[in-house]
Amino acid sequence: MDSKAQPISDSVFSHPGYVHLTVSRVVTALATQAMTIALGWLIYDLTQSAFALGFVGFCQFLPRFFLTLIVGQVADHFDRRIIVLICQALQGAVALILAVAVFEGWMTPALIFVAVTLLGAATAFQQPTTTAMLPSVVPTSILQKAVATSTSFQQAAFIIGPAAGGLLYGISPTVPFLLSGVLLILTAFNIVAIRIERKIAKREPVTITSLFAGVSFVRSRPVVLGAISLDLFAVLLGGATALMPMFAKDILIAGPWGLGFLRAAPAVGALAMAVLLARRPLKKDVGKRMMIACAVFGIATFAFSLSTNIVFSVICLAVLGAADSVSVVVRSSLVQLMTPDEMRGRVNAVNSLFIGTSNQLGEFESGLLAGFMGPVAAGVIGGVGTLAVVLLWIRLFPDLYKVKTLEG
Repeated sequence: MDSKAQPISDSVFSHPGYVHLTVSRVVTALATQAMTIALGWLIYDLTQSAFALGFVGFCQFLPRFFLTLIVGQVADHFDRRIIVLICQALQGAVALILAVAVFEGWMTPALIFVAVTLLGAATAFQQPTTTAMLPSVVPTSILQKAVATSTSFQQAAFIIGPAAGGLLYGISPTVPFLLSGVLLILTAFNIVAIRIERKIAKREPVTITSLFAGVSFVRSRPVVLGAISLDLFAVLLGGATALMPMFAKDILIAGPWGLGFLRAAPAVGALAMAVLLARRPLKKDVGKRMMIACAVFGIATFAFSLSTNIVFSVICLAVLGAADSVSVVVRSSLVQLMTPDEMRGRVNAVNSLFIGTSNQLGEFESGLLAGFMGPVAAGVIGGVGTLAVVLLWIRLFPDLYKVKTLEG
């Protein structure tokens, strides 16, 4: 019987829960990316300030920082599907409020900062919860393939979402928010259709020890700590892409459509790499390849920062996205395979904090540097800093560098 069932389990699409989860994540990515483009252009148009662009990232980071321990407990003690449903419904409501504010002329920088803080709070719960659900809807033997396939679909959304956001913003600033709100609310109900294939282990009671269990778990495993901290510092320093509205408007002399293409470019590269990894999963030297990918990320950031040609900028960003995709698949697979299900919520909450720190706090750091030194200098410093981090991490986390396979 096992031999007959094996061919079915080898296909990620033979698992209905995986399909529903992936659809939900893709639609959410489409909507949030369209909103990100619109909000970035709006805040820079209203303020002409690099600090304001950076502060958007800071507002998204704060909820992750303060909610991390709570998020992990919630994800490990309650129905993860309901948590995601509530988060997506909240994001949809915020998007619709923004649509009304733009249409009625109420939009202000303060309203944008409040909105992104609420969106950050919803993401703080949603991201680690959906990530923790993935190993429960596919067998461990195809987890790397499931991660790579899911990543490829999300990267397709990261291509379409920014381009659509830029084009829709050009038609009317109201449209991207209105469409995003409708999509987020509709997809919220798709998540409840997920059926968990694997029985969830009994949850331990909430104590101070269990509250910090995710942090303790990550600290006790150098490979996991090295993987997620490498991503944190590499993206934190290489966050020049957060300054895309400045590059698009002031350096490359492009409008919202140009910003949309710049935002989509990393996802093009990431999609191509994710498709390749789904078809040909990494079989050897995965730790070394993750380090090399992070180094390429830094080089691409450096080159993008010096570019004055939009075509070359798009190429640099595509390479950056492809390199980041390798890092994402390796890190995600390592975290999932090395974490028991009853702790995945807490561990993924810590992982999500690291990701949020690298992305949102990286935007804040880039905004501050750009405010003092200009966007080009900020990007160059970030690219060089990323390369320095990779060299340092090879020495600090030799076990990560020596990881050979991702076999579960």
